Amino acid sequence: MQERNTLQKRIVHETLIRMCNHPTADEVVAEVQSTYPTISRATVYRILNKLADSGEALRIRINNGADHFDHQTFPHYHVHCSSCGKVADVTMPVKELGSMLSDTSGYKILGYSLQFDGLCPECQKNEEIEAGA
Repeated sequence: MQERNTLQKRIVHETLIRMCNHPTADEVVAEVQSTYPTISRATVYRILNKLADSGEALRIRINNGADHFDHQTFPHYHVHCSSCGKVADVTMPVKELGSMLSDTSGYKILGYSLQFDGLCPECQKNEEIEAGA
């Protein structure tokens, strides 16, 4: 039974890497089940949570939305499209906000999440088309 779980973990992790688009758990489930229909939704959710807890994947908590997952685990920021819900990487240097905050607040910062919100290029185009119509 342990080997089966290891195989399922490998399948879910490789799917997350292959998708490389910050998918939600439901999107990973759909992708996994398109090739491996016997892998259950609960199994994919459990494995994604374990990958995030172990640091093998990054959980991106979206304000008022479903969590997304990232196969890239190095420190970086994300932007969330307020219209379609896509998540993308933000290419900018990661500052040590935690140490800056602890200097002023007295808190020992254990982690933080920074989310930018905006409109993705596709939604911007759709907005322009709708405005022109």
